[in-house]
Amino acid sequence: MEFGLRRDGAAISREIDAASGVGVRRAAPVRRSTRCDFWFRVWPSLGFVLEWAHAGNQLRLNIGNLGRVVHLTWRNGLDESETGEVFDLLTAAERADGVAPVGEHVILRLRSHRGVSEQIEPVQADVAGSEHFVIRADGGELAGYAHVDNEGESRGEPLVAELAVDPRFRQKGIGTQLVGALLERAEIPPEPDEEGDSYRLRIWSHGLHAAAVRLADRFGLARVRELWRMGRELSGAELDEPVLPEGVTIRGFRAGADESELVRVNHLAFSWHPEQGGMTEAELREKEGLDWFDPAGFLLAVDDADRLLGFHWTKIHPDGSGEVYVVGVDPDTQGSGLGRALTLAGLRYLRDVGCPRVMLYVEADNGPAVSVYRRLGFERWDVDAQFGR
Repeated sequence: MEFGLRRDGAAISREIDAASGVGVRRAAPVRRSTRCDFWFRVWPSLGFVLEWAHAGNQLRLNIGNLGRVVHLTWRNGLDESETGEVFDLLTAAERADGVAPVGEHVILRLRSHRGVSEQIEPVQADVAGSEHFVIRADGGELAGYAHVDNEGESRGEPLVAELAVDPRFRQKGIGTQLVGALLERAEIPPEPDEEGDSYRLRIWSHGLHAAAVRLADRFGLARVRELWRMGRELSGAELDEPVLPEGVTIRGFRAGADESELVRVNHLAFSWHPEQGGMTEAELREKEGLDWFDPAGFLLAVDDADRLLGFHWTKIHPDGSGEVYVVGVDPDTQGSGLGRALTLAGLRYLRDVGCPRVMLYVEADNGPAVSVYRRLGFERWDVDAQFGR
Protein backbone atom coordinates (compact mmCIF):
# COMPACT_ATOMS: atom_id res chain seq x y z
CA MET A 1 0.00 0.00 0.00
CA GLU A 2 1.31 3.47 -0.88
CA PHE A 3 -0.27 6.72 0.21
CA GLY A 4 0.94 10.21 0.86
CA LEU A 5 1.98 13.52 -0.60
CA ARG A 6 5.10 13.61 -2.72
CA ARG A 7 6.84 16.62 -4.26
CA ASP A 8 8.44 16.04 -7.64
CA GLY A 9 9.47 19.34 -9.15
CA ALA A 10 6.27 21.36 -9.54
CA ALA A 11 4.13 18.25 -9.13
CA ILE A 12 2.55 16.87 -6.00
CA SER A 13 0.88 13.47 -6.22
CA ARG A 14 -1.30 11.48 -3.87
CA GLU A 15 -1.53 7.78 -4.58
CA ILE A 16 -3.64 4.96 -3.19
CA ASP A 17 -2.56 1.41 -3.86
CA ALA A 18 -4.90 -0.06 -6.47
CA ALA A 19 -4.77 -3.54 -4.97
CA SER A 20 -5.63 -2.71 -1.36
CA GLY A 21 -7.32 0.63 -1.98
CA VAL A 22 -6.36 1.74 1.52
CA GLY A 23 -5.07 5.14 2.55
CA VAL A 24 -4.59 6.87 5.90
CA ARG A 25 -3.77 10.56 6.42
CA ARG A 26 -3.88 13.47 8.81
CA ALA A 27 -6.23 16.21 7.63
CA ALA A 28 -8.55 19.03 8.61
CA PRO A 29 -11.74 18.17 10.53
CA VAL A 30 -14.77 16.91 8.71
CA ARG A 31 -17.02 19.65 10.09
CA ARG A 32 -16.40 23.11 11.47
CA SER A 33 -18.10 22.02 14.69
CA THR A 34 -15.92 18.91 15.08
CA ARG A 35 -12.83 19.41 17.21
CA CYS A 36 -10.75 16.51 15.89
CA ASP A 37 -7.07 15.66 15.81
CA PHE A 38 -6.99 13.34 12.85
CA TRP A 39 -9.11 11.83 10.14
CA PHE A 40 -8.84 8.29 8.85
CA ARG A 41 -10.21 7.46 5.41
CA VAL A 42 -10.25 3.94 3.97
CA TRP A 43 -11.02 3.04 0.36
CA PRO A 44 -11.50 -0.75 0.20
CA SER A 45 -12.00 -2.22 -3.25
CA LEU A 46 -15.61 -2.98 -2.31
CA GLY A 47 -16.32 0.74 -2.16
CA PHE A 48 -16.45 1.53 1.57
CA VAL A 49 -15.46 4.90 2.96
CA LEU A 50 -14.64 4.97 6.67
CA GLU A 51 -14.02 8.30 8.38
CA TRP A 52 -13.11 8.66 12.04
CA ALA A 53 -13.06 12.11 13.65
CA HIS A 54 -11.16 11.79 16.92
CA ALA A 55 -12.40 13.86 19.91
CA GLY A 56 -15.59 14.61 18.01
CA ASN A 57 -16.40 10.90 18.34
CA GLN A 58 -17.90 10.81 14.87
CA LEU A 59 -17.80 7.74 12.66
CA ARG A 60 -19.17 7.68 9.13
CA LEU A 61 -19.50 4.67 6.87
CA ASN A 62 -20.50 5.23 3.26
CA ILE A 63 -21.06 2.29 0.94
CA GLY A 64 -20.89 2.60 -2.81
CA ASN A 65 -18.79 1.92 -5.86
CA LEU A 66 -16.00 4.47 -5.76
CA GLY A 67 -14.67 3.49 -9.17
CA ARG A 68 -11.29 2.78 -7.49
CA VAL A 69 -9.83 6.21 -8.10
CA VAL A 70 -6.11 5.75 -7.59
CA HIS A 71 -4.27 8.93 -8.51
CA LEU A 72 -4.62 12.62 -7.65
CA THR A 73 -2.06 15.06 -9.05
CA TRP A 74 -1.49 18.69 -8.04
CA ARG A 75 0.75 20.84 -10.24
CA ASN A 76 1.22 24.23 -11.84
CA GLY A 77 0.75 23.35 -15.50
CA LEU A 78 -1.06 21.08 -17.94
CA ASP A 79 0.13 19.88 -21.31
CA GLU A 80 -2.03 20.26 -24.41
CA SER A 81 -3.46 16.74 -24.19
CA GLU A 82 -4.45 17.17 -20.54
CA THR A 83 -6.00 20.55 -21.25
CA GLY A 84 -8.12 18.96 -23.97
CA GLU A 85 -9.28 16.32 -21.49
CA VAL A 86 -10.22 19.03 -19.00
CA PHE A 87 -12.26 20.86 -21.63
CA ASP A 88 -14.07 17.60 -22.46
CA LEU A 89 -14.85 17.05 -18.77
CA LEU A 90 -16.13 20.62 -18.32
CA THR A 91 -18.33 20.26 -21.41
CA ALA A 92 -19.80 16.99 -20.14
CA ALA A 93 -20.50 18.53 -16.72
CA GLU A 94 -22.21 21.55 -18.29
CA ARG A 95 -24.42 19.33 -20.44
CA ALA A 96 -25.42 17.27 -17.41
CA ASP A 97 -26.08 20.22 -15.10
CA GLY A 98 -27.28 22.94 -17.46
CA VAL A 99 -24.68 25.37 -16.10
CA ALA A 100 -20.94 25.74 -16.67
CA PRO A 101 -18.97 24.35 -13.69
CA VAL A 102 -16.26 27.03 -13.91
CA GLY A 103 -16.22 30.72 -14.72
CA GLU A 104 -15.04 32.38 -17.90
CA HIS A 105 -11.68 33.40 -16.41
CA VAL A 106 -10.83 29.72 -15.80
CA ILE A 107 -11.59 28.92 -19.43
CA LEU A 108 -9.32 31.77 -20.53
CA ARG A 109 -6.51 30.54 -18.32
CA LEU A 110 -6.86 26.98 -19.60
CA ARG A 111 -6.70 28.27 -23.16
CA SER A 112 -3.63 30.27 -22.24
CA HIS A 113 -2.01 27.09 -20.93
CA ARG A 114 -2.88 25.38 -24.15
CA GLY A 115 -1.67 28.30 -26.23
CA VAL A 116 -4.42 27.85 -28.81
CA SER A 117 -8.04 28.90 -29.14
CA GLU A 118 -10.30 31.14 -31.20
CA GLN A 119 -7.85 33.95 -32.02
CA ILE A 120 -6.68 34.20 -28.41
CA GLU A 121 -3.06 34.98 -27.64
CA PRO A 122 -1.59 33.30 -24.56
CA VAL A 123 -1.36 35.53 -21.47
CA GLN A 124 1.58 34.12 -19.54
CA ALA A 125 0.95 36.25 -16.44
CA ASP A 126 -2.39 34.54 -15.99
CA VAL A 127 -0.88 31.10 -16.44
CA ALA A 128 1.45 31.74 -13.51
CA GLY A 129 -1.56 32.29 -11.24
CA SER A 130 -3.09 28.85 -11.79
CA GLU A 131 -2.75 25.44 -10.16
CA HIS A 132 -4.49 22.26 -11.24
CA PHE A 133 -5.78 19.22 -9.34
CA VAL A 134 -6.46 16.20 -11.55
CA ILE A 135 -8.05 12.92 -10.44
CA ARG A 136 -7.88 9.86 -12.67
CA ALA A 137 -9.59 6.50 -12.35
CA ASP A 138 -7.52 3.33 -12.53
CA GLY A 139 -8.30 3.09 -16.26
CA GLY A 140 -6.67 6.48 -16.82
CA GLU A 141 -9.92 8.38 -17.43
CA LEU A 142 -10.08 11.94 -16.13
CA ALA A 143 -12.67 11.76 -13.36
CA GLY A 144 -12.34 15.11 -11.59
CA TYR A 145 -10.64 18.48 -11.97
CA ALA A 146 -10.13 21.56 -9.81
CA HIS A 147 -8.61 24.90 -10.82
CA VAL A 148 -6.96 27.05 -8.16
CA ASP A 149 -6.33 30.78 -8.61
CA ASN A 150 -3.36 31.61 -6.39
CA GLU A 151 -2.61 35.06 -7.80
CA GLY A 152 -3.34 36.86 -4.53
CA GLU A 153 -1.74 34.33 -2.20
CA SER A 154 1.47 36.33 -1.80
CA ARG A 155 -0.65 39.30 -0.66
CA GLY A 156 -2.41 37.22 1.96
CA GLU A 157 -5.56 36.77 -0.12
CA PRO A 158 -7.38 33.41 -0.13
CA LEU A 159 -6.98 30.78 -2.80
CA VAL A 160 -10.04 30.63 -5.08
CA ALA A 161 -11.02 27.24 -6.48
CA GLU A 162 -13.58 25.86 -8.92
CA LEU A 163 -14.09 22.16 -9.57
CA ALA A 164 -15.98 19.66 -11.69
CA VAL A 165 -16.61 15.91 -11.63
CA ASP A 166 -17.25 13.91 -14.79
CA PRO A 167 -20.91 12.76 -14.74
CA ARG A 168 -19.74 9.17 -15.28
CA PHE A 169 -17.85 9.22 -11.99
CA ARG A 170 -20.26 11.01 -9.70
CA GLN A 171 -21.40 9.57 -6.38
CA LYS A 172 -17.98 7.95 -6.03
CA GLY A 173 -16.32 10.31 -3.55
CA ILE A 174 -14.36 12.30 -6.13
CA GLY A 175 -15.75 15.66 -5.06
CA THR A 176 -14.82 14.77 -1.49
CA GLN A 177 -11.25 13.96 -2.51
CA LEU A 178 -10.93 17.22 -4.45
CA VAL A 179 -12.20 19.39 -1.60
CA GLY A 180 -9.99 17.55 0.89
CA ALA A 181 -6.97 18.14 -1.33
CA LEU A 182 -7.86 21.83 -1.69
CA LEU A 183 -8.03 22.21 2.09
CA GLU A 184 -4.61 20.60 2.40
CA ARG A 185 -3.21 22.91 -0.28
CA ALA A 186 -4.54 25.94 1.60
CA GLU A 187 -3.00 24.59 4.82
CA ILE A 188 -6.27 25.00 6.69
CA PRO A 189 -5.56 24.69 10.42
CA PRO A 190 -7.28 21.94 12.42
CA GLU A 191 -9.21 24.54 14.41
CA PRO A 192 -11.36 26.94 12.32
CA ASP A 193 -10.88 30.67 12.72
CA GLU A 194 -13.31 31.72 15.42
CA GLU A 195 -13.73 35.16 13.85
CA GLY A 196 -15.07 33.52 10.70
CA ASP A 197 -13.71 36.13 8.30
CA SER A 198 -10.09 35.09 7.79
CA TYR A 199 -10.57 32.61 4.98
CA ARG A 200 -7.66 30.82 3.33
CA LEU A 201 -9.73 29.07 0.69
CA ARG A 202 -12.87 29.96 -1.26
CA ILE A 203 -14.62 27.46 -3.53
CA TRP A 204 -17.27 28.36 -6.11
CA SER A 205 -20.40 26.33 -6.76
CA HIS A 206 -21.98 27.47 -10.02
CA GLY A 207 -25.69 26.77 -9.85
CA LEU A 208 -25.55 25.92 -6.12
CA HIS A 209 -26.05 22.17 -6.56
CA ALA A 210 -27.26 20.07 -3.64
CA ALA A 211 -24.03 18.04 -3.80
CA ALA A 212 -22.01 21.23 -3.29
CA VAL A 213 -24.07 22.17 -0.25
CA ARG A 214 -23.51 18.70 1.23
CA LEU A 215 -19.77 18.94 0.66
CA ALA A 216 -19.65 22.39 2.23
CA ASP A 217 -21.46 21.12 5.31
CA ARG A 218 -19.23 18.07 5.50
CA PHE A 219 -16.02 20.11 5.48
CA GLY A 220 -17.26 23.02 7.59
CA LEU A 221 -17.27 25.56 4.76
CA ALA A 222 -19.29 28.73 5.31
CA ARG A 223 -21.28 30.39 2.53
CA VAL A 224 -19.42 33.69 2.15
CA ARG A 225 -20.69 35.11 -1.14
CA GLU A 226 -23.62 34.76 -3.54
CA LEU A 227 -24.02 35.85 -7.14
CA TRP A 228 -27.53 35.97 -8.53
CA ARG A 229 -28.18 35.18 -12.15
CA MET A 230 -31.14 37.35 -13.09
CA GLY A 231 -32.95 37.42 -16.41
CA ARG A 232 -35.95 38.55 -18.41
CA GLU A 233 -37.56 38.02 -21.80
CA LEU A 234 -36.69 40.49 -24.55
CA SER A 235 -38.72 39.46 -27.60
CA GLY A 236 -41.22 42.23 -28.27
CA ALA A 237 -40.36 43.94 -24.98
CA GLU A 238 -41.27 47.61 -24.53
CA LEU A 239 -38.18 49.33 -23.16
CA ASP A 240 -37.94 52.97 -22.14
CA GLU A 241 -35.84 55.36 -24.20
CA PRO A 242 -32.55 56.03 -22.38
CA VAL A 243 -32.38 59.51 -20.85
CA LEU A 244 -28.77 60.66 -20.91
CA PRO A 245 -27.29 63.50 -18.83
CA GLU A 246 -26.76 66.72 -20.76
CA GLY A 247 -23.71 66.65 -23.01
CA VAL A 248 -23.39 62.85 -22.92
CA THR A 249 -23.64 60.60 -25.98
CA ILE A 250 -23.27 56.85 -26.54
CA ARG A 251 -20.96 55.37 -29.16
CA GLY A 252 -19.38 52.00 -29.90
CA PHE A 253 -16.05 50.77 -28.59
CA ARG A 254 -12.98 51.45 -30.77
CA ALA A 255 -10.43 48.64 -30.54
CA GLY A 256 -6.90 49.97 -30.29
CA ALA A 257 -8.02 53.39 -29.04
CA ASP A 258 -10.32 52.97 -26.02
CA GLU A 259 -8.55 50.31 -23.94
CA SER A 260 -6.69 52.55 -21.50
CA GLU A 261 -9.71 54.73 -20.72
CA LEU A 262 -11.95 51.68 -20.39
CA VAL A 263 -9.56 50.09 -17.89
CA ARG A 264 -9.35 53.37 -15.95
CA VAL A 265 -13.11 53.74 -15.58
CA ASN A 266 -13.55 50.03 -14.90
CA HIS A 267 -11.08 50.25 -12.02
CA LEU A 268 -12.88 53.26 -10.55
CA ALA A 269 -16.29 51.65 -10.92
CA PHE A 270 -15.26 48.26 -9.50
CA SER A 271 -12.50 49.14 -7.03
CA TRP A 272 -14.41 47.06 -4.47
CA HIS A 273 -14.94 44.02 -6.70
CA PRO A 274 -12.59 41.02 -6.16
CA GLU A 275 -12.49 40.04 -9.85
CA GLN A 276 -13.74 42.78 -12.17
CA GLY A 277 -11.81 45.64 -10.59
CA GLY A 278 -8.42 44.19 -11.47
CA MET A 279 -8.93 43.92 -15.23
CA THR A 280 -5.81 44.94 -17.18
CA GLU A 281 -5.38 46.19 -20.73
CA ALA A 282 -3.84 42.84 -21.67
CA GLU A 283 -6.89 40.99 -20.35
CA LEU A 284 -9.22 43.37 -22.19
CA ARG A 285 -7.35 42.82 -25.45
CA GLU A 286 -7.51 39.07 -24.87
CA LYS A 287 -11.29 39.27 -24.60
CA GLU A 288 -11.39 41.33 -27.80
CA GLY A 289 -10.12 38.17 -29.50
CA LEU A 290 -13.00 36.01 -28.28
CA ASP A 291 -15.43 34.85 -30.92
CA TRP A 292 -18.39 36.55 -29.20
CA PHE A 293 -16.76 39.98 -28.94
CA ASP A 294 -18.54 42.67 -30.98
CA PRO A 295 -17.53 46.33 -30.62
CA ALA A 296 -21.00 47.37 -31.81
CA GLY A 297 -22.42 45.91 -28.60
CA PHE A 298 -19.77 47.53 -26.39
CA LEU A 299 -21.48 50.84 -25.65
CA LEU A 300 -19.48 53.78 -24.28
CA ALA A 301 -20.94 56.94 -22.73
CA VAL A 302 -18.69 59.94 -23.43
CA ASP A 303 -18.89 63.68 -22.82
CA ASP A 304 -18.41 66.49 -25.35
CA ALA A 305 -14.63 66.07 -25.13
CA ASP A 306 -14.97 62.30 -25.78
CA ARG A 307 -13.94 61.54 -22.19
CA LEU A 308 -15.26 58.17 -21.06
CA LEU A 309 -17.88 58.34 -18.29
CA GLY A 310 -19.33 54.84 -18.35
CA PHE A 311 -19.92 51.74 -20.44
CA HIS A 312 -22.26 48.82 -21.04
CA TRP A 313 -20.51 45.74 -22.41
CA THR A 314 -23.06 43.31 -23.85
CA LYS A 315 -22.51 39.69 -24.84
CA ILE A 316 -24.45 37.34 -27.13
CA HIS A 317 -24.24 33.63 -26.28
CA PRO A 318 -24.14 30.82 -28.87
CA ASP A 319 -27.84 30.07 -28.26
CA GLY A 320 -28.71 33.66 -29.21
CA SER A 321 -29.51 34.88 -25.71
CA GLY A 322 -27.98 38.15 -24.54
CA GLU A 323 -26.11 39.15 -21.43
CA VAL A 324 -25.57 42.38 -19.55
CA TYR A 325 -21.88 41.47 -19.31
CA VAL A 326 -20.61 44.55 -17.46
CA VAL A 327 -22.12 47.97 -16.70
CA GLY A 328 -19.71 50.43 -15.13
CA VAL A 329 -19.81 54.18 -14.52
CA ASP A 330 -17.29 56.65 -13.17
CA PRO A 331 -18.22 57.27 -9.50
CA ASP A 332 -18.19 61.02 -10.20
CA THR A 333 -21.26 60.54 -12.44
CA GLN A 334 -23.28 58.48 -9.98
CA GLY A 335 -26.69 59.95 -9.25
CA SER A 336 -26.99 61.35 -12.77
CA GLY A 337 -29.00 58.41 -14.11
CA LEU A 338 -26.18 57.36 -16.44
CA GLY A 339 -26.10 53.78 -15.17
CA ARG A 340 -29.80 53.24 -15.88
CA ALA A 341 -29.50 54.92 -19.28
CA LEU A 342 -26.57 52.70 -20.27
CA THR A 343 -28.41 49.59 -19.09
CA LEU A 344 -31.48 50.49 -21.15
CA ALA A 345 -29.34 51.27 -24.19
CA GLY A 346 -27.73 47.84 -23.99
CA LEU A 347 -31.06 46.07 -23.50
CA ARG A 348 -32.52 47.84 -26.52
CA TYR A 349 -29.46 46.89 -28.57
CA LEU A 350 -29.79 43.21 -27.61
CA ARG A 351 -33.52 43.23 -28.34
CA ASP A 352 -33.02 44.90 -31.72
CA VAL A 353 -30.41 42.34 -32.86
CA GLY A 354 -32.85 39.55 -32.07
CA CYS A 355 -31.92 38.22 -28.63
CA PRO A 356 -35.03 36.49 -27.21
CA ARG A 357 -33.93 36.91 -23.59
CA VAL A 358 -31.19 38.49 -21.52
CA MET A 359 -29.41 37.62 -18.29
CA LEU A 360 -26.88 39.17 -15.92
CA TYR A 361 -24.93 38.44 -12.76
CA VAL A 362 -25.18 40.63 -9.68
CA GLU A 363 -23.92 40.35 -6.11
CA ALA A 364 -26.82 39.17 -3.95
CA ASP A 365 -25.99 41.71 -1.23
CA ASN A 366 -25.88 44.65 -3.67
CA GLY A 367 -29.37 45.83 -2.77
CA PRO A 368 -29.42 49.01 -4.90
CA ALA A 369 -28.34 47.13 -8.06
CA VAL A 370 -30.82 44.31 -7.46
CA SER A 371 -33.60 46.89 -7.04
CA VAL A 372 -32.65 48.61 -10.30
CA TYR A 373 -32.70 45.34 -12.21
CA ARG A 374 -36.02 44.30 -10.69
CA ARG A 375 -37.52 47.61 -11.84
CA LEU A 376 -36.20 46.81 -15.32
CA GLY A 377 -38.12 43.53 -15.32
CA PHE A 378 -35.40 41.10 -14.22
CA GLU A 379 -36.12 38.13 -11.97
CA ARG A 380 -33.74 35.79 -10.16
CA TRP A 381 -33.07 32.68 -12.24
CA ASP A 382 -30.22 30.94 -10.43
CA VAL A 383 -27.54 31.35 -7.75
CA ASP A 384 -23.77 30.87 -7.72
CA ALA A 385 -22.34 30.52 -4.23
CA GLN A 386 -18.83 30.80 -2.86
CA PHE A 387 -17.93 28.77 0.21
CA GLY A 388 -14.97 29.61 2.41
CA ARG A 389 -12.84 28.37 5.24
